[in-house]
Amino acid sequence: MLWVKALHLFFVISWFAGVFYLPRLFVYHAMATDQATRDQLKVMERKLYRFVTPMMWLTIALGLWMLWAYAWSAWSSMGWLHAKIVLVTLLVIYHFYCGHLVKRFAADDNRRSHVWYRWFNEVPVLILLPVVILTIVKPF
Repeated sequence: MLWVKALHLFFVISWFAGVFYLPRLFVYHAMATDQATRDQLKVMERKLYRFVTPMMWLTIALGLWMLWAYAWSAWSSMGWLHAKIVLVTLLVIYHFYCGHLVKRFAADDNRRSHVWYRWFNEVPVLILLPVVILTIVKPF
């Protein structure tokens, strides 16, 4: 089971690397003034999203495997785990919204400023911190 946990952590880190960087590309894209730069950012956004999406699925699959292996009935009464699952669900929603934004940028249909994307870029940090605390400290 330690191998599953190690792989889960590896894919979490990989997923977060992409979830941190993709919105930063959106910031640059929203600031870009020339078409060549926008075209290059479209390629980068598309490739990054396609690369990190399997990382998300592997994170989820391995997390579910650990839940099943550690007996869900024993863990299901732990509030910290429920809170973590809610936060991970929010991160999955965020991930798919990033995919929506990749499509919007690809169609030259961005409707937001670079400032909005700078704030949007902070959402994963606001999810990561409580997830780590919940996982390690298990406060409730």
